[in-house]
Amino acid sequence: MKNNYVSPVRGAGILMSIGSLPSEYGIGTMGRAAYNFIDLLADLKMRYWQILPIGPLSYGNSPYQPISAFAGNNYLIDLDELVKLGLLKTEEIREYDWGRDAEDIDYANMYRNRVKILKTAYERFDTGDAAYNRFIKDNAGWLDDYALFRAIKEANRDVSWTEWDKGLKNREKDALDRARSTLKDSIGFYSFCQYMFHMQWDKLHAYAGGKGISIIGDVSLYVAHDSADVWSERENFQLNEDGSPKFVSAVPSDEFSPKGQIWGSPVYNWDVMDGNDFGWWRMRMKKACEMFDLVRLDHFIGAVKYYAVSPQSGRSDSGRWYKGPSRNFMDAISDVMADTTLIVDDAGPRTIVPGVKKLIDKWGLTCSRILVFGWDKGSDNDNLIHNYEGNDIAVYTTTHDTRTLVGYIEDLAASGSRDTLNYMSRYMGIDISDELSAPNKVTHLSDETVRTLARQCIRVAYASTADIAIIPIQDVLELGNEARMNAPSTVFGNWQWRVGTHTLSESQRAFLIDMAFLYRR
Repeated sequence: MKNNYVSPVRGAGILMSIGSLPSEYGIGTMGRAAYNFIDLLADLKMRYWQILPIGPLSYGNSPYQPISAFAGNNYLIDLDELVKLGLLKTEEIREYDWGRDAEDIDYANMYRNRVKILKTAYERFDTGDAAYNRFIKDNAGWLDDYALFRAIKEANRDVSWTEWDKGLKNREKDALDRARSTLKDSIGFYSFCQYMFHMQWDKLHAYAGGKGISIIGDVSLYVAHDSADVWSERENFQLNEDGSPKFVSAVPSDEFSPKGQIWGSPVYNWDVMDGNDFGWWRMRMKKACEMFDLVRLDHFIGAVKYYAVSPQSGRSDSGRWYKGPSRNFMDAISDVMADTTLIVDDAGPRTIVPGVKKLIDKWGLTCSRILVFGWDKGSDNDNLIHNYEGNDIAVYTTTHDTRTLVGYIEDLAASGSRDTLNYMSRYMGIDISDELSAPNKVTHLSDETVRTLARQCIRVAYASTADIAIIPIQDVLELGNEARMNAPSTVFGNWQWRVGTHTLSESQRAFLIDMAFLYRR
């Protein structure tokens, strides 16, 4: 008997981070460009917009290590909307340096200047506003601790909570009461930011729904160690007496990173969470369902078995697998996810995947497939569309963690991967035998061939039986690896790409509209 998760409506969509949208203020926001993007999706006969996680960022700016599992990212607040509300003036915003590269997010400038301009807006805001105070009351379950955490952190020059005074670090009542009193204005500011974020999000979400566009939200499995959640819910994480993590999240060698990855987030104390009927997770997933139309849970395998290493090891191969909560976890979150599509991945070590598949089958979840992982592993690879079983699948051409389609094909040519290129081209009915028969190793394919292969990968995704076909915006625009969002196992230079001045050509538009018609999407 399957649970109450629903199968998605057949359709296609684009993976686009909100922060990657164009903006004159350094980062994409929930402003006019977001509304224009929704209009574009509708014009292209699409049904879905998948975004990256939208929580506040931590060190390294990865959206998959938020400093709150519930709060929104202040950077995504549309400043022009604050001008319309009379809280800012355009000339005030333009006094700040937001970066000069339309295709790059300057996070250093964001960190220095975004809080400053938002504080100017807060100074003019009426804190007696009824809707604002209702928001604070309705969201007290997570907002009180989050705003207090941010206020204390700011007062301590943003050092980790493990370096705070003992009373604050250990959440002693007297210390917290003093902080609430002395930092009242700062707490109000961070509450104001969340009010503005959620007000703008609700408006954008409603607009998308009116255009027939469903938003797929992405929920990270883990949160950052230096987060409001770990500070306020220490018992839910495997920590030492001083608050440092006993173990941190990692993965061994996989398709995303041959050398493995150490993410560094503290791992959960699943036994404690199980004993509390996963109350924190229930609240988290309930909020996700309220904000998004469909939910993707990143690294779902961690609910079955999770991989962890010692924080001191520095080596991903030094860890081991531990048993996760599996069915108990799914029982708990299923109670709050009625009538929601939950998208998960079932990639991982062969010894663990069967347990993941059992959960997917039992609860009727939608699993994901990634086309670029299918071309070089043989015709029985699960990522190839002829091996799809059923329709509850979301197929991606690439992801935020992989090379772009164009970059992947160019790299295949540069490395002389004739067999993979031959299989891919034959699969799609494209004859590139002349270029593959060059006397020396293939080191280059013509631009036309690369883009033809990339475009036909999109056709394969559209033609599949998968209910959902998601194409990252970089693949839609046929961009190379210069537009890559993230390179796993690296810390810096990621999550910065913006669409800049890139726009769809008439040919690209016509192709996507035709694909929607041909394959009933």
